[in-house]
Amino acid sequence: MKRIFSGVQPTGNLHLGNYLGAIRNWARLQDEFECLFCIVDLHAITQWQDPKELAANTREVTAGLLAAGIDPKRNIIFNQSQVSGHAELAWIFNCVARLGWLNRMTQFKEKAGKHRENASVGLFAYPNLMAADILLYQATHVPVGEDQKQHLELTRDIAQKFNNDFETDLFPLVEPLIFGAATRVMSLRDGTKKMSKSEASDNSRINMTDDADAIATKIRKAKTDPDALPDNPADLEGRPEAANLMGLYAALTDESIDAVCARFGGEMFSTFKQQLADKAVSELVPIQDEMRRLMGEPALIDDVLGDGAERARDLSRPILEKIHDVVGFLRP
Repeated sequence: MKRIFSGVQPTGNLHLGNYLGAIRNWARLQDEFECLFCIVDLHAITQWQDPKELAANTREVTAGLLAAGIDPKRNIIFNQSQVSGHAELAWIFNCVARLGWLNRMTQFKEKAGKHRENASVGLFAYPNLMAADILLYQATHVPVGEDQKQHLELTRDIAQKFNNDFETDLFPLVEPLIFGAATRVMSLRDGTKKMSKSEASDNSRINMTDDADAIATKIRKAKTDPDALPDNPADLEGRPEAANLMGLYAALTDESIDAVCARFGGEMFSTFKQQLADKAVSELVPIQDEMRRLMGEPALIDDVLGDGAERARDLSRPILEKIHDVVGFLRP
C-alpha cells in the first residue's frame, strides 16, 4: 500500500508557486496513491498569526485545493489542529530527535535570521512536527520541493532511530516524490529568490486570486535580461530570470525545458511573455473562478475539513495506539 501525506501552510495568498510546485501535482496523484492532504495550521503558528486571518486563510487554502481538482471523497483533506495525534507524536519525536540534527536545519537559520535567541521553540522543533505529520499515518511517500528535502531526511532519521531504540519496524523510511520543471518557482522580480507570499512586492508573484489582466500584467513586467532566449538549456546557466520564465512555461504546458528552448530559442522576451501569459491565464482562470465560488460557501469548506479530520483520526488512532504500546505508555 502506497500512502502519501503532504501539507501546505495556511498563511494566505496562495500563488503560482504553490500551485505548480505542489497542488497541481497532488491532484495528479489521486489515482496512484492513498492521499492525505493537510492544511498545517500548527506549523503556521510557529510565527505569530492573527487568529481571524488564520481561520480565513485555512478556508482559502482548502478552497484552492478543491478548485484545483482534489476530490475530498477520494482523499482525506483536513486541517492539522483537528487531529491531536500530530501534536502528541511530535512530543514523542522531540524526545527522539537530537539537538545536533535540528541545529543543521537550514530553514530554521533562514527564518530565524540574526535573532535566533528570540525565535520560538516551535520554529526550532518544526521538523519534528513535520515528521509526526508523516509518520502518524505511516505514509510511504511525500511530495516535496527541493527546499524540503532536508526535513524529509530528518524524518527518515527520526523513524530509523525510533525503530532502533525500541527494536521495532513500526515506521517506514519515507520516500520523496520530486516533480519536474517547476518544483521551485522563483520570484518574477528576482530569479534568484523563491516566489513567496512574504515578499513585499505583489508583482513578484502570481496569486491564485489574480484575474486574467493582473496575470498578464505581472508576466509582462517580469524581470528579464537583454539577451534573446537560448535554444540550449545549458545556456540558461547564469540567467536566472530566463530560466524561471522558461521553466514556468514548461510546467504550464507539461513540456521539457529542452522543448521550450527549441521552440523559443532566439526570440526576444516580449514575444515569449505573451505566450506565457496566455498559457497562465488559460490554466489558472477556471481554477480561480471555482476558488472564489467556494470561498463564498464557508460552511461547505468547514464540512469538508470536519469530515477529513474524522477520517484522519480514524486512520491514525490504531497507529498511535501501537506507538503508545511500543514506548510503554499505559492506556485503557
